[in-house]
Amino acid sequence: MNEVFTFFGLLWENHTFLIVIHTLFVAALVLWFAKSAISAMQIVPQGAQNVAESYLGGVITMGKDVIGEDLARKYLPLVATIGLVVLVANLIGIIPGFESPTSNINFTLALALIVFVYYNFEGIRKNGVIHYFAHFMGPEKLLAPLMFPIEIVSHLSRIISLSFRLFGNIKGDDLFLAVILMLAPFIAPLAPFALLTFSALLQAFIFMILTYVYLAGAVTLSDETL
Repeated sequence: MNEVFTFFGLLWENHTFLIVIHTLFVAALVLWFAKSAISAMQIVPQGAQNVAESYLGGVITMGKDVIGEDLARKYLPLVATIGLVVLVANLIGIIPGFESPTSNINFTLALALIVFVYYNFEGIRKNGVIHYFAHFMGPEKLLAPLMFPIEIVSHLSRIISLSFRLFGNIKGDDLFLAVILMLAPFIAPLAPFALLTFSALLQAFIFMILTYVYLAGAVTLSDETL
């Protein structure tokens, strides 16, 4: 979206530069929030600490139904960090003068690859290479030659699913907002802002819940596998 004004575009209008600088900006905001939450911790949380504890508690509650409370807490750092980065990256694109890093396929693909590599690593680490890949073959030995390639393709498709779902939704939201701002820059965008904020929250939630689902499938294998 080179044609849309951004504050960082005043420095350089190169789109790759804009995505990188907005990504660094998102990282700085997340680190600032985390630092604020732990800088003056209290027994009765207030301010940023209260927000952070509520967020982390919500992530654990979400993961508890998918993977169990112990594993939800174990993988909390990964899931909560990705969720917070995605949420902030989504939200800054709603503010005129900024662009969502998640509207770039390279950003979302990197996040999807992190999740893909990590859940497979955890599956192999916990179950061993042989047992982990054996569950790709299904419970019946006769169907193993058919099931194995299907499972491989299914797992690889998760990279596309995670990256393109987030990219497509946020890119569409950015284009929608750009059109609204060009047609009616004052009153009309107020309702779309609320809708886009909900969409940003929803996409972050979907990314986190899918990460938990993929981790659950990798580390809690059925005993019926080959």
